[in-house]
Amino acid sequence: MSGFTPLAALEMLADHGVRFVMIGGVAAAAHGSPSLTGDLDLCYARDPENLERLAVALAAIHASLRGADPDARFVLDARTLAAGDHFTFTTDAGDLDVIGTPAGTDGFADLEANAVAIDFEGFVVRTASLNDLIRMKR
Repeated sequence: MSGFTPLAALEMLADHGVRFVMIGGVAAAAHGSPSLTGDLDLCYARDPENLERLAVALAAIHASLRGADPDARFVLDARTLAAGDHFTFTTDAGDLDVIGTPAGTDGFADLEANAVAIDFEGFVVRTASLNDLIRMKR
């Protein structure tokens, strides 16, 4: 792993057509917050096609469960993603949390409705609105 490079993860997800909204500390920083974070948080659409694309994109950045026993059996595929809601991964781009239904929300469609396009290091990312970021923290 080469360190925390959220742009690499965002580009990989976009290259695979994954529908997501950026949330968490990186999203807050994109809105101007001075807070620092060591991981990238995303809310993802949970339809079967998007879960397939997400699984392929995660495999491309060598995602593995963060904090799990390396010998534990874990199959990273759409079926596994559909069975859960919140996954914490270590990837080639750093730590990545993918959350289907963030606290205080009804999930992707809820956040996507108010999401704003923010230029993140030259890459435009659908990002949770400031109001939605605050709502998730409450």
